[in-house]
Parts: sequence; C-alpha cells; structure tokens
Amino acid sequence: MSSSEARQGYRITNEDKATFERDGYWISPKLFDDARIERLRRAHERIWSGDYDGDGVTMNPFRLASDPDALRKLDNGWWVNDEIRAAVTDPFIGELSADLLGVDEIRLWHDQVIYKPGVSDKPTGAGNVGWHQDYGYWQCSDQPDMVTVWIALQDTDLANGGMMTILGSHRWGLVPDSDAFFDPNMEALKDRFADGREWTEEPCILKAGQASFHHGLTFHGSGPNRTAEPRLSVVAHLMPGGTAYRAGVQRHDNIRLLGPRPRAGQLFENDYFPTLFKR
Repeated sequence: MSSSEARQGYRITNEDKATFERDGYWISPKLFDDARIERLRRAHERIWSGDYDGDGVTMNPFRLASDPDALRKLDNGWWVNDEIRAAVTDPFIGELSADLLGVDEIRLWHDQVIYKPGVSDKPTGAGNVGWHQDYGYWQCSDQPDMVTVWIALQDTDLANGGMMTILGSHRWGLVPDSDAFFDPNMEALKDRFADGREWTEEPCILKAGQASFHHGLTFHGSGPNRTAEPRLSVVAHLMPGGTAYRAGVQRHDNIRLLGPRPRAGQLFENDYFPTLFKR
C-alpha cells in the first residue's frame, strides 16, 4: 500500500479526539508522501522568487527582508501557487479537522507559507515566533473553534525551530493581547500570559509530511532554527462551515473579502473561503 493510500484509510479515533480536547493539539500520521513534499518545497522556492501561477496577486505584498536571518511569511499562498492550493484545500485534511472539532463542514480561513532560515550558532533571536493564540488575530470570526494544520516539509524538532505548544491552554479562553506572533521575547511573553496558570511546554516533533492540528486558542510559538538549513512549512487555518463575521471587534484582512460593506453575521462562505469537506 502506498503512503497516499494509507493516509486516505486513516480515521480520527476516540483517542485522537480525546488528545486534541485534552492538550489542544494532535499530531497526524504522515499525510504527504515524499514526492509531494518535494513539490511543496519547490513551491516555496517559486513563491519567494515571485514566480506565481495564474494572474492573481498575493494577499499582502511580500518583499525579502534585508536581514537574511529574518522569518518569511506569506498569507494565502493558495492564490498564487497551485501546489499550495492543493495542499491547503485537501479534502482529507478537511475531514480530519471536522472530526477533531466535531463539525460537519470545514472551510479554509486562510493559509500561510512560512520559511524559517537556519542561523546555525549565530547569537540571534531572529526567527523566533512569539507565544500567541491564533484566535488572538481572528476575533472578527464569531467562534474560536478553529483549527490550524501545520505541515512539516522536513523532519522538524526544536533543533530547527519546531513549534511548541502549551498543553491545555485552549481551555483558558481568549487571553488579552495574545496576538504576539512577531514578539521574539519568549520569556517576557510567558511571564505575561501564564498569569499563575500551569505552563507546560511540549514540542511538536514531526517527520516530513506529518502535521500538527492545534485549536485556535492553543498557545504556541517557536525558537530559532539552529541548523544550517531552512525550516519550511505550509499552514492551513481552517474554520467550521457557518462561521460568520463578528463586527466592531478587530480588523483582519479577511473582512475585506466579504465585500465593500460587510455586515455583522455575514458568513465567510464565498470563493475566498473554499470548502474542504462537507458531510
């Protein structure tokens, strides 16, 4: 049986769901075979060089930073790359997410293409991703029960800047000012967000082609990539069908995708938010 056939035969178990509900994240079996991983790595190269598929444009302008050690992040790579599109709208990923969340439909909220350069032993905090909750950025959505699927395009652990989660932190609710992705001071953020709660860091150790699925309220972050090779990932942020606009709370670029005058309660359900899976 090929790895592709094996993955399609996988179903979320009661134990998987219990792990996700207890810890706020779950690590999948290998979802992408080696050939597809290589195509996604090539998609990274094409995106960073401005070689796009179709006539679309990126959601936000991207320019390489003058600092070669700086983290690179592009939102909605699916607009400009067919391989990214296939990955982040994969129906199987949608089905796994639906089963973890206990919902009947999953749509794409947006994606991210992330490149963390290798800094070897340089004394730098470049590449740190600060402790944050994804929903800290998504408060224009009327529900926090969303899921992020972080797909590793190489074996990933703490040595190359792999993600760490805070066990059970999705049960804390939305913590003020948790939109701290770009704050590299991990210790200061920990002091601010722990606030007397139990703070247990657990690394997401992944083989190439595996993915971590974490809840929109789960605190997570990552340190520098201390190897000589870049750490590459593709990330699908997903939402249940029926997710609607929550007005007057927080701006997000997805709001403008609802049209020139979005209204409270308007569903995120047009072509910018494709369906991955529906029962």
